[in-house]
Amino acid sequence: MKPLGPIPAGYEALDGELAIAGRKASALVAEAGSTPLFVYSRQHLERRAAQLRAAMPRRIAIHYAMKANPFTPVLQAMSDLVDGFDVASGGELAMALAAGLDPARISFAGPGKRTAELESAISAGTTLNLESEGELDRALAAGERLGIRPRLAIRVNPDFDLKGSGMKMGGGAKQFGVDAERVPEMARQVIASGAEWRGFHIFAGSQALDADAIIETQAQTLALAARLADQSGAPLPHCNLGGGFGIPYFPGDQALDIEAIGSALETAFGALPDSLASTDFCIELGRFLVGEAGVYLTRIVDRKVSHGETFLIVDGGLHHQLAASGNFGTVVRRNYPVAIASRFDAPVAEEANVVGCLCTPLDRLADKGGFPHADVGDLVAVFCAGAYGASASPALFLGHGPAAEMLV
Repeated sequence: MKPLGPIPAGYEALDGELAIAGRKASALVAEAGSTPLFVYSRQHLERRAAQLRAAMPRRIAIHYAMKANPFTPVLQAMSDLVDGFDVASGGELAMALAAGLDPARISFAGPGKRTAELESAISAGTTLNLESEGELDRALAAGERLGIRPRLAIRVNPDFDLKGSGMKMGGGAKQFGVDAERVPEMARQVIASGAEWRGFHIFAGSQALDADAIIETQAQTLALAARLADQSGAPLPHCNLGGGFGIPYFPGDQALDIEAIGSALETAFGALPDSLASTDFCIELGRFLVGEAGVYLTRIVDRKVSHGETFLIVDGGLHHQLAASGNFGTVVRRNYPVAIASRFDAPVAEEANVVGCLCTPLDRLADKGGFPHADVGDLVAVFCAGAYGASASPALFLGHGPAAEMLV
């Protein structure tokens, strides 16, 4: 048998079934009317936000990167838990505004912003994180057309990356941000233009579980911000330190030590240079805030044996859970945390593969995992489904359509 990933804390059995926020999986599916179904737990969101607040220095603001999960009820719940939001497209900006979020709490990063997106952000009063000199020119021209003073920051492509991160967002040639050596001149142009200068956005990587690597990156980020602020010749009003906080997905993964990160950051804040003394800082987190709050429920529609192997075929699959299938940036496929929700407290009785309903061998949610005996009609739960699931998977592939979503 191949090991399964660790099930996050806070999920219990109720009458033998998986319970989410105190409600049985079967009851949630009955309320939704069908499977597949994403269920997001408000209790988990609140617990994670409280843990983070307790660990981090009071000076640091917490931003939610809504690319992780843009479901409207989740956005509205997060509005009471975080200080700001980060969007990566005009579409996300529109969703954030439709959810009632204050545009003054929103920043907009991402390469290749269309002119219409720049105009929408400027009109709303959102901070634009500029990714190039050309984008600066277009943003200033858009502000002039609209008669609105734009709020502009610069996304910096740092000279380093986050060691051990799942995705490198900085260091070397990147489509993200402006190379560090060109930032001071660009900052002086922003300030001279009369735009509202909003500082730097420095993001080096994502999905790291090594606290020491994040501590080192944050120290490098603070040093880089200070150097660039000095070279720009103006106070730095705001600095987004990025994120990179990961969650355990796979066998052997250990939870990130956020207390160690917070302690090191508190020490660093106590020794800031004059150029950063009055700077407002934030961290930008997505999956760390919402990933463990989500469970994907899918029903077994067939059970079959092929060459001695058992296959549990479900009505969901990679079109909703691309990452769990191993097709979202994973080099070596490992098992996510997966369980038989209908028999959550039952002992392991067999080795089985959990596969989806798509006509492709890539559609595999668990490979040779150990499970209780499961039959047609039983529910399967895929955990850590709160981030990069419903909105990051190819829901239209093969015409099966999107999954339902609910916040409980």
